[in-house]
Amino acid sequence: MADGQMIRMTMGDGAEIGVYHAVPAGTRRGGLVLVQEIFGVTDHIRELCDDYARDGYEVLAPALFDREHPGFEAAYTGPDFERAVELARQLHPFEQSLKDVQTCIDALAAKGGPVFITGYCYGGSVAWYAAARCTGLAAASSYYGSLVPACEDAPKVPVIAHFGRHDQGIPMAGVEALIARAWPGATIHVYEAGHGFNSDRRKDYHEPSADLARERTLDLFEANGG
Repeated sequence: MADGQMIRMTMGDGAEIGVYHAVPAGTRRGGLVLVQEIFGVTDHIRELCDDYARDGYEVLAPALFDREHPGFEAAYTGPDFERAVELARQLHPFEQSLKDVQTCIDALAAKGGPVFITGYCYGGSVAWYAAARCTGLAAASSYYGSLVPACEDAPKVPVIAHFGRHDQGIPMAGVEALIARAWPGATIHVYEAGHGFNSDRRKDYHEPSADLARERTLDLFEANGG
């Protein structure tokens, strides 16, 4: 099976939320928690999960905003965008996202093999913080998370972060300060691209950067047991 499906999972607080689950067709290389953008578990996020499943990873992508807005999937502009920002910044606690990610990590770890995490935009911040605060991870790949430069906790596992030099929402000064921290096991990559460069649904999509970032992510996973 290569294409996934939405399932229901019970989180640590007893809430049941949707989780997109993709299972590899061939040999299982490990588990992967893939964390959504602020727009929800959209067709783009599901497609990414399916792609990683084809690379041999069993993937879980929790619908983090299901408590506040069940089944939320947003467009990138207009009222949908405003609602996404409201959910991410006001209604949904960031710490809850980390707890839900931990539940997914534990579920994958129980099946054996290493567990990794990647995330995009909002999910990029979650992935980086998970590398510092969650248990059971082998490595993490974070894409353009705006909260990453402000994180004061050192990662506990190997982690890479991807930023666009022309990202209007994440000042390069913060990224450069992050690089200057020189945390062991942390590698920061800067691409000649804008925010959301990994998504072919967005105006800032930059295919060469997206391809290189994905190659680096898969290399990281392979280097850490995947």
